[in-house]
Amino acid sequence: MSRSEFLSFQPPYLGEREAEAVTKALASGWITTGPLCREFETAFATRFGSSAALGVNSCTAAMHIALATLGIGPGDEVITTPMTFVSTVNVIELVGATPVLADVEPDTLNIAPSEIARKVTSKTKAIMPVHYAGHPADLDAIGEIASSHRLTVVEDAAHAVAAKYKGRWIGSGNNPVAFSFYATKNMTTGEGGMLTGTPEFLERARVLSLHGMSHDAWNRYSKEGNWYYEIVAPGFKYNMTDITAAIGLVQLEKLESMQARRRAISARYTAAFADCEALQCPTEHADVLHSWYLYVLRLNLNTLTIDRAQFIDELKARNIGSSVHFIPIHVHPYYRDKYGYKPSDYPVAYENYQRIISLPMSAKHTDQDIDDVIEAVLEIVKEHKR
Repeated sequence: MSRSEFLSFQPPYLGEREAEAVTKALASGWITTGPLCREFETAFATRFGSSAALGVNSCTAAMHIALATLGIGPGDEVITTPMTFVSTVNVIELVGATPVLADVEPDTLNIAPSEIARKVTSKTKAIMPVHYAGHPADLDAIGEIASSHRLTVVEDAAHAVAAKYKGRWIGSGNNPVAFSFYATKNMTTGEGGMLTGTPEFLERARVLSLHGMSHDAWNRYSKEGNWYYEIVAPGFKYNMTDITAAIGLVQLEKLESMQARRRAISARYTAAFADCEALQCPTEHADVLHSWYLYVLRLNLNTLTIDRAQFIDELKARNIGSSVHFIPIHVHPYYRDKYGYKPSDYPVAYENYQRIISLPMSAKHTDQDIDDVIEAVLEIVKEHKR
């Protein structure tokens, strides 16, 4: 089979309501950080039971200011996973600390608590788990390690908006949790992110998110504001805009229906692929609610005559988009060369990397789109079965 038009891997699900919200924001005359940002922060915190929330311009920014607010820097170590996008590890480098990688669990591909425990030293200051593909990491086990060594857990929840761990929303705890609203995410603002945590922590982080100023632009330029400000720390330019927040407020209202669609798509994929010897479907533990940001299919390469790259090429030839999440951190040239990593240093991450494919997953995808993906995958398996 081959579609007449290319099926984009993760198109955003946007409509007239988002357009109207942006138009209204533009007409207000205030387009940078302002009242809509605060409204979005409050709505997000309320939706997920967070103590407080801070809107920023990316999940990367949220993680960076979280580490900076904690005072993590040169001489410190932060433990994280090799199975993540590079921003998770980049921010550790950016504050001057040393990233320490711990291999992942074979089923969920989340960071393995047993591996974390092996990597803790006197220099360790934090653990940064990533909720891979939207499946929450083992937060209880990670929390026990953190508590016993007086470490902070900073969660990279870029994939995990609307995910739950043992009945609790990701982001409902007091530790820092960073979310992403990038174009492909479950809810999007185009670019954007949110940091949750205690009000006290986020007030310090808020200062760092805008140059280290004691007042943001709205507080200085509105009728009720004051022109005077002070720089109390060397900060960053990470603030969210009201245009972004306007989109976010609409997306937050639509989130449950978008999540229902993602769950339906993942269920259809699993029903279609579960009995295929050449394919391994994703895991979902009984005590979590998966966000299904990604549907990561694993190829059992010993049953096929083609490798993962060729499988992707076959999908592309049929006008089906796909991707790979992720190229492990330890094989990227910068980190490989700086720390002397070998592929075999993190065998679970590396072995799975060679056989993972992320299939199309968006609330925008129709039943026919998903039928086409399923037909294409099974057709490729049939044509290249060993």
